[in-house]
Amino acid sequence: MYRHFFKRLFDFLISLAALLLIGWFLLLVALWLHFANKGAGAFFLQARPGKDARIFHVIKFKTMTDERDADGNLLPDEQRLTRVGKFIRSTSIDELPQLVNVLKGDMALVGPRPLLPQYLPLYSPEQARRHEVRPGITGWAQCHGRNAISWQEKFKLDVWYVDHCTLLTDIKVICLTVKNVLMRKDINSANAATMEFFTGNPE
Repeated sequence: MYRHFFKRLFDFLISLAALLLIGWFLLLVALWLHFANKGAGAFFLQARPGKDARIFHVIKFKTMTDERDADGNLLPDEQRLTRVGKFIRSTSIDELPQLVNVLKGDMALVGPRPLLPQYLPLYSPEQARRHEVRPGITGWAQCHGRNAISWQEKFKLDVWYVDHCTLLTDIKVICLTVKNVLMRKDINSANAATMEFFTGNPE
């Protein structure tokens, strides 16, 4: 009952209240990023698969510039990530605009994180089960390693959540997320400023 009805009601009411409460703060962050990103803008939209792998556009604060090399190619993430962007990302403030996605019904507060559409054909049937629920701003995997664990470990945790989606689990995830954010824990993977690309399951 919770997963099919009350979860959506819970998400809608909490995201609406949060947007009304911190809307002024989001506006200030947007202005700050507008200048820090050297004209690249404060937000970016990116296509992601949601529930049942339907594509929607996730909204995030932009933490990188659009600087390019002499050939017109974007510089590596590490070089485009600004000092302001590092702070915004380390505090997970960049995720807050996704409250709008939750309000619209594209996402939930808690669920598997929405990944890139090009990963869809790379999932095993078991891994693809992560799309049986709405993707979340935070999730079970984010509370147990986030970008510091392997893709295979992350997918196992995502599927675990699909099978254990309850109000108690969601409250636990939200509490653990707040704790991890305050500790700035597991923001980056071991070898990059962001999580490495998923290239498929090992043979």
